[in-house]
Parts: sequence; C-alpha cells; structure tokens
Amino acid sequence: MVGIITYGAYIPRYRIKAEEIARVWGANAADITGGLGVFEKSVPDYDENTATFAVEAARFALARREVNTEEIGAVYVGSESHPYAVKPTSVTVGEAIGATPLMTAADYEFACKAGTAGIQTAMGLVSSKMMKYAVAIGADTAQGAPGDALEYTAAAGGAAYIIGEDDPIAEINDTCSYTSDTPDFWRREGELYPRHGGRFSGDPGYFKHVTTTAKLMMEKVGTKPSDYDYAVFHQPNAKFPQKAAKMLGFTQEQIKAGLLVPRLGNTYSGAVPLGLAAVLDIAKPDDRIFVTSYGSGAGSDAFDITVTDAIINKIDRACAPSVEQMLEKKKYLDYAVYARHKGKIRM
Repeated sequence: MVGIITYGAYIPRYRIKAEEIARVWGANAADITGGLGVFEKSVPDYDENTATFAVEAARFALARREVNTEEIGAVYVGSESHPYAVKPTSVTVGEAIGATPLMTAADYEFACKAGTAGIQTAMGLVSSKMMKYAVAIGADTAQGAPGDALEYTAAAGGAAYIIGEDDPIAEINDTCSYTSDTPDFWRREGELYPRHGGRFSGDPGYFKHVTTTAKLMMEKVGTKPSDYDYAVFHQPNAKFPQKAAKMLGFTQEQIKAGLLVPRLGNTYSGAVPLGLAAVLDIAKPDDRIFVTSYGSGAGSDAFDITVTDAIINKIDRACAPSVEQMLEKKKYLDYAVYARHKGKIRM
C-alpha cells in the first residue's frame, strides 16, 4: 500500500499579532480576531522563502527516518509564492537533500491545494513502480495587501512528505478530487498581492468544494465521520474549517489537533500539510485520518489515511521538531519590522 514513509514540517519563529496589524490600520482588534478566529500569524525571516521552508521540511523528514536519497525519483513543491517566476523550487530541494539527478521534478500551483496535488502525483508514480520514493511538499510565504483582510491571516511555513510503499507510517487508502472554474481568489502576473471575491470565497468557493469532495471520499471508501479519529480541513481562517466539519458531521475533538490557524495563520499550500503533520506528531497505530484540502480557483483533494505500526518502530519523531514545538518557539515583531520582513517597504 502506498503511503507516507516519513514527514517533516517547518514554521519560522517570527510572529505578529492580529491586534498589532489592527492597531496600524485603525481596525477593531476584537472584530478581527472574533471574525476570523486568528490571533497571530507566522512571518518569514529576511532570508527565508518557500524554497528554504521546503528544504528544511524535507531535511526534517529525512532526519526522522533514514531514506536512500538516490532512490528518490521525484520532487514536487506546491506553492503560490515560489521565489522565482522562472526557476524551479523543486530542483533546489532535490539538490539540497542529495536526490539529484531526479527522474522528474516540477513546481505546482493550484492556490492552497498545490501541496496535496503533489502528494497525489507522488502516489501515482510510486504505485506504478516508476520509482521507489517521491517527495511532495506544500509551502508558502503567503501574500496579503497592506490593510486588506488577507493581511491578518497570510502566514508562512510548510511540510514535506516522502511517499513510498516500503513500510509506510501511514497508508493512504484512497484519494479523490473535485474541481470547477470558480474564480474566488486570484493574482495576475506582475501583481504583488492577490485579490479575492469576499463572501464569494465561502460559497460557492470553499464550502461547496470541501463538502462535496469530503462526501465523495466517504462514499468511495464506505465510511462516515465517526469512523475517523482525526480530520484536517483547509483553514484560511478558524471559522471555515469548523463550519465545514460541522456540516459534514465531524466533531470539534476530531479537528482540534490539526486546526493550527488561530496560532499560525493561513500558510496557503502549507496549511493542510502542516495540519496533517501536527496530527502525525501525536497519532497512534490504527488511527484513521480524514484530510480535505482546498485551493481557490477552485478545487479540493481528499484523502483517507490509516496510521500503521511503522510510526512507532520505523521512524523517530523526536529527531525533528514537532509542529507544536515550532508553534511555541516564537518571537513577536511590531508592524514596522514585520513590513520589512515581508518586503512591504519598497525602494
């Protein structure tokens, strides 16, 4: 069974509180935190970007379990903030972890579900026996225009997954997707910041795609929400995934471990991969995990995952920092320093 061989995550240590952003723009902090459910977000350091996040996450994955990097045939990095418009992030990651020359590598972009799309591609390549291992990464340094609602949530971070069939720590039982041309969020070439359709982003954007894909997944594998120990949904804010979970019949306890956005913000392509990593940090053999991503534009990918005994006897989770440890290790910035970190001040 194809599945996750090992995994790693990376979150920068810098943070800015939503109330600090609200102070600068004259907004009511209580309205912001209450409306979005996001209290602070991660901020990249001056020399950090999607490529450095992806490299760190992949290295942490390899620290947890010894994998012959010469047997890695593919690297896919999903992001909407690749550092180069023309220069693949994926080959930089492959070179950094000693996996080059690769059979294939590519950068993916499908808003916030580009990372899970990479996992699906990796599954296909491994299960077809084209290669032993493939790496799929979701990472972003999310953008939000100064003063826009997105600025309160647009965060930074990512997670990496090595996919294979050799004693996976979590078997991916099945996956499915649902997509449509629903332009709820976009950024044209050359524009610095994305634009969004406001309430249009909720429905028919997020909720239609997430709930439809989730239902298709459960119908496909013959399950119901109570069959799962954990559930992870894309989290552009805290309210959307909680509402989607309730609409589908999942409980707050099931989504609690993977709901990072109140303390982290929306890491776009890194959001669901990081949420899944947080669950794998604490998961036990036979735990079942339900995952549904969402990418504006629009589409969702769903996964049915079962944790195996290998999570105890094949990897050492302590050899890399957990998501919780990285969330706790933080340093707060004021808005001026944050603006410098994010390149909002331009000469």
